[in-house]
Amino acid sequence: MTIGLFFGSFNPIHNGHLIIATHIANYTSLQRIWFVVSPQNPLKKNSSLLNANHRKHLIDLSIEGERKLFSSNIEFGLPKPSYTIDTLAYLNEKYPQNEFSIIMGSDSFSNIKKWKNHEILLKNYSIIIYQRPGFQVKEEMLTRRLKVLDAPLLQISSTTIRTMIREKKSIRYLVPDIVKEEIERQQYYS
Repeated sequence: MTIGLFFGSFNPIHNGHLIIATHIANYTSLQRIWFVVSPQNPLKKNSSLLNANHRKHLIDLSIEGERKLFSSNIEFGLPKPSYTIDTLAYLNEKYPQNEFSIIMGSDSFSNIKKWKNHEILLKNYSIIIYQRPGFQVKEEMLTRRLKVLDAPLLQISSTTIRTMIREKKSIRYLVPDIVKEEIERQQYYS
């Protein structure tokens, strides 16, 4: 099975994440897209990070009934911070029958040289990159393992959503209704 790994904090998941994942599921040969919830990103501060299980639960609520979209807690039991290369090594050992690809925005790809063992990632894994404004993938970087897509993008960020929640502003239409309701019910990010 071919599986695209969409790594992120998803703090919280929002419609922009879901649109990208659905676009990639529809317009690539990947059979599954896994939202891999990162308990601790080595390149981000964790000051306003919701518990990883709660973030995964919000993803599960938002993708219920989808045939190709799944959430993964695979990094919950791995050492922290989470490094993509370590997660991939673990997944390849646990699921040798599957072929894993990485899904990332061109903004993240522009920092790939800061990633642990980035040379191995670039050499051994397919990477599907969705274009983000201001972060053009350079032609000389492209190889047969790199695919660039123009996925529909919304200018939404989890950081903005968390700020809006603290300021008691509506986040309707930024996240799925069921996610909005759960955030309000549990008073996440308040």
